Amino acid sequence: MKIALITGITGQDGSYLAELLLEKGYMVHGVKRRASSFNTQRIDHIYQDQHEAHVNFKLHYGDLTDSTNVIRIIQEVQPDEIYNLGAMSHVKVSFDSPEYVANVDGIGTLRILEAVRILGLEKKTRIYQASTSELYGGLAENKNEKGLYDEQSPFYPRSPYGVAKIYGFWITKNYREAYDIFACNGILFNHESPRRGETFVTRKITMATAAIALGEQDCLYLGNLDAQRDWGHAKDYVEAMWRILQQDEAEDYVIAMGETTYVRDFVKMSFAEVGIDIEFRGEGVDEKGYVASCSNPSYQIEIGKQVIAVDPQYFRPTEVDLLIGDPTKSKTKLGWVPQYDLAGLVKEMMMSDLQYVQREKMLNEVRSTIRY
Repeated sequence: MKIALITGITGQDGSYLAELLLEKGYMVHGVKRRASSFNTQRIDHIYQDQHEAHVNFKLHYGDLTDSTNVIRIIQEVQPDEIYNLGAMSHVKVSFDSPEYVANVDGIGTLRILEAVRILGLEKKTRIYQASTSELYGGLAENKNEKGLYDEQSPFYPRSPYGVAKIYGFWITKNYREAYDIFACNGILFNHESPRRGETFVTRKITMATAAIALGEQDCLYLGNLDAQRDWGHAKDYVEAMWRILQQDEAEDYVIAMGETTYVRDFVKMSFAEVGIDIEFRGEGVDEKGYVASCSNPSYQIEIGKQVIAVDPQYFRPTEVDLLIGDPTKSKTKLGWVPQYDLAGLVKEMMMSDLQYVQREKMLNEVRSTIRY
């Protein structure tokens, strides 16, 4: 039985990867940070209680800022594969906490690599490092002849998050070459799901769309509507992570869909799932979205109502307007074939968030009748 260790297991990617590896017969160990409140909702269906847990699943308290903790966990687990998904991954927030991001996303990667080296596991343990499309910075001149970013495209990160991740990328490559460790970077473009954090733009949009349709919210405020992203489904992307570590040679791979979509169009697609057509008017910070029509009689929403607005507080100090990846290598060498397209992703997210908002609405109605 193979043994895998996943940092960031309570996140979107960690939860889907844990499910995938358990299905493949792995013993899965996950690392989670200690918090005063439970933050395991994405993996609660796997892990319920220490005495009733899945026999092949175990959690450890840990933190990528603590070298001795990282070494202890790896020594105890003796993993065949490490998936380093732990990170402070919110690009906008990284501008507010640049030192913390460098410590976790950059030096945290070094701590894992060095732990494997110190413990003499270079020949046993394979390492996957979660890299990011934010390395490229959106510069047009750095794209390949197809107008996409690939494994040879130069990097130009435009945020503290991207800068920290570029250290993680190069230190992984360095340890691969210096110590012959099977260590790989997966340069993943944006990947989403119903488990995406609520502060990330796609989930923020689908949550707000559901709330607006159900009369629980008036307006959705967004930042740069002209930003374009290459969006895929996290389920597909974690399979690519696993495939990367099953190869004969350690290499780096771009994981992407090869298509790009405006944030504005993601908004339109989300509202279309509930039968609402959105019309945008204006430009820049004055651009607003209005209800043009509603074909679903279940939603009593006023035609002509403004439901989208731009709030400059969501702008980044340095914007990345366009990210689009070239998945040629991952499809040819890994045999990776994504099962979701963007329409399927949006549909799944909207169905999930409609159920979530409806459930919360019912709970609030019940709470309002309770007398304390």
